[in-house]
Amino acid sequence: MSAASPHLHERELIGRARRGDEGAYRTLVERYRGELHAHAYRMLGSVHDAEDAMQDALLRAWRGLPRFDGRSALKSWLYRIVTNTCLDLIKKRPKKVLPIDHGPPGDAHDGPGVPLTESIWIEPYPDEALADGRAAPEARYEQRESVELAFVAALQHLPARQRAVLILREVLGYSASEVADTLETSAPAVNSALQRARKTIDETLPERSQAQTLRALGDDRVTEMVESYMEAWERGDVEAVTAMLAEDAAITMPPMASWFRGEGVEIFLREWAFSGRVYDLEGRRSVRVLRASANGQPAIGTYAWNDEARAHLPTVLQVLSFDGDRITEITGFVDPTAHARFGLPDRL
Repeated sequence: MSAASPHLHERELIGRARRGDEGAYRTLVERYRGELHAHAYRMLGSVHDAEDAMQDALLRAWRGLPRFDGRSALKSWLYRIVTNTCLDLIKKRPKKVLPIDHGPPGDAHDGPGVPLTESIWIEPYPDEALADGRAAPEARYEQRESVELAFVAALQHLPARQRAVLILREVLGYSASEVADTLETSAPAVNSALQRARKTIDETLPERSQAQTLRALGDDRVTEMVESYMEAWERGDVEAVTAMLAEDAAITMPPMASWFRGEGVEIFLREWAFSGRVYDLEGRRSVRVLRASANGQPAIGTYAWNDEARAHLPTVLQVLSFDGDRITEITGFVDPTAHARFGLPDRL
């Protein structure tokens, strides 16, 4: 099939794609892939599930393109297909959560425990993949706010159709009639679902979003705090790390279900995370840390020395949540394969 120029007018590309030009179709899709993927992530709470949904949705769109009548914008039509694909997937896969929503805090003296084999955990989302999307003026949430861990976790508490309504209306700024068309329901039903979804979200979310908190702190202060945290983590300095934490701060480690709060965080750091189990060839604790960004929040990728590889290999991607100038939550995704999605090297 012929390759399409990215500069061709959309109407011409649609015409070529409807006649079977796969290159034209790929060009059309690439214009919206980033924002559609972010939409699927908000719906599903998982990068891997979002990728599965996108693959299925774009295949559906390709097969259905001859029936696309142009009465709505192509992007709106694609959003409709991705939304309904996600709704189908939600019926087949377990709800995604964070450990704090999975059970009560554990005894930090017992350590992190073993990972759960069932894939129920919310996954981190790379900021580089976040597109601005449609974001009409009436949208309630900014694009970065809408992928914050707390927001994505709160979305997963909603019934699937309420989740879709809230995202389409308050993140993407679609009208009630447009959402009704997407979900094949009525505008009054959409407004009713939105009211219920808002109530749940408002009761679940912190008073201030991370975007608001970080803006209030300013880039220089955020950079200073994160760099101090990184240096303390590399040193294994329990006192320095705990001095940066809020009194009731929590640490979670998906896919481990265990998590700790308050005093338990210090116990975990002292007895487990910073206990000197990682040594280099000269017998010294050897951990390295690189700055990253995930879910619109500061993040760090940690690396530990590996004798066999004779290098530092990825261990945990930590996403940091703040309240003022104190860290309220350390969400440590214990998945060495995650580093690559965030532009971090596979070894140091």
